[in-house]
Amino acid sequence: MKIYIIITLLFCASIINAQTTPGKYAIKNVSSVNTDYADFGTSYFGKDSVIFSSPTKRKMIRNIWKPNEQPYLDLYLGKIGEEGDIVGKQKVKGNVNTKYHESNVVFTEDRKTVYYTGNNNYQDEVKNDTTGTLRLQLYKAKVMPDGKWEDVEKLPFNNNQFSTGHPALSKDGKKLYFVSDRPESIGKTDIYVVDINDDGSYSSPKNLGKKINTVEKEMFPFIVDDIIYYSSEGHNSAGGLDVFANKMYDTTVSRYLNIGEPINSTFDDFSFILKDGRGYLSSNREEGIGGDDIYSFLIDEPLYIKCTQQVMGVVKNNHTQEVLAGAEIKLLDKEGKVLETVTSDKNGVYHFTVNCNSTYKITGDKTNFKDDDEGIITVNDIVETPINIALALMPEVIENKINIENIYFDLDKSRIRPDAAAELDKLVQIMEDNPELIIEATSHTDSRQSDTYNNRLSSRRAKSTRRYIISKGISRKRITAKGYGETQLTNKCSDDVECTDEEHQANRRTEFIVVDSEKLD
Repeated sequence: MKIYIIITLLFCASIINAQTTPGKYAIKNVSSVNTDYADFGTSYFGKDSVIFSSPTKRKMIRNIWKPNEQPYLDLYLGKIGEEGDIVGKQKVKGNVNTKYHESNVVFTEDRKTVYYTGNNNYQDEVKNDTTGTLRLQLYKAKVMPDGKWEDVEKLPFNNNQFSTGHPALSKDGKKLYFVSDRPESIGKTDIYVVDINDDGSYSSPKNLGKKINTVEKEMFPFIVDDIIYYSSEGHNSAGGLDVFANKMYDTTVSRYLNIGEPINSTFDDFSFILKDGRGYLSSNREEGIGGDDIYSFLIDEPLYIKCTQQVMGVVKNNHTQEVLAGAEIKLLDKEGKVLETVTSDKNGVYHFTVNCNSTYKITGDKTNFKDDDEGIITVNDIVETPINIALALMPEVIENKINIENIYFDLDKSRIRPDAAAELDKLVQIMEDNPELIIEATSHTDSRQSDTYNNRLSSRRAKSTRRYIISKGISRKRITAKGYGETQLTNKCSDDVECTDEEHQANRRTEFIVVDSEKLD
């Protein structure tokens, strides 16, 4: 039976890390538009304008939202002025703003389509859930050349019983991200994604998973290239909502990264957007003018999320499946330089942290086992398939003999017995694992016949042994055979010495000698 140490390398998507070199932020309150109430949720409209949410006081109409006793929110458009100010504030044109909430929008690249959040008030029909709560819903509208939003439609994956909102789009416009508290959510609110099909239909919503969503709230997604920014209460937040980022790949995402101060504070920090080194966020930090305020910021170096992966493995004896502690595992770069050396722990486990999109070699070594290695290439999209490195067990050689059990023969026979075949199979495995090994089979007899007869019998036993090994695929050039008759007895049982059957059996054997031992490392 072939015996290996198996090192299983598991590239687990669940343990991709994110590291960062954060930029330096210069933050400023956008006092030109902030009010005594809640102002938040900026979104870019082209290069020089933003859309944001701000309350509108209406005469003759009670428009106070009871949970916070503040006016309902409408959508406003403003130009980006010097130092991030927003000037020329005006309501979005068209049949969009209602007497209820509207907020958080995203535009397609051509600015002809907009997705936005609003209360469940579609075509002047208000629908509450079964508890009487007016939920948020996602809407889509066309943006006309004169700036009006028309042909408003409610997206098909909305539901009267839960909220859906806070839209964001991938760079190619083929994926729509949003926030919902639908029943299958991991936490209080989760971030989801749908595919936007070529015919304008949508796939079923897919939860972004536990590397982004927690048992608390995740909200306000924003996509820049392959990075998703969002706010969360459930990661290592400094207090309330903090802004986090994950790098996204085709089938997985990196570990979350806290953007840190001064973007994040001990208060709620959310609605983070960024373009060409300038961005906006919303916060209720204590230096603000009202409840939630809009802040602008500059960043003098881009956020850099470095993709790393945890490579882990379990070292086992493949024959017994016993875990092996104390194996020395080395990580080498593509030039062969040793980057790190670790030792498998008491459970046979080891770990390395490696970069994505890189080439490495991993080697394993343990006493009495032959060194082996395997190249690996790390990628962004992690496939959870084990990559095995097999370390062949070195044959133990004592006084130039392979340390396996001798094989034995019946009296006056050269036939390979079943117990002998099992031992020969072990030898075949060792020779397969060590292709440089050359063996001589030396066969022997007991003393209960003439010398001439025993020489012939031992020769037949040696040839029978050799034929068996060759039949298993070993080259005939690697195995020789020789009979020694009764010239190398293992005990006192020579001619005319009375011995038991068991003592005579000990002499009817074949042993295995390493012929070319200098090639054996």
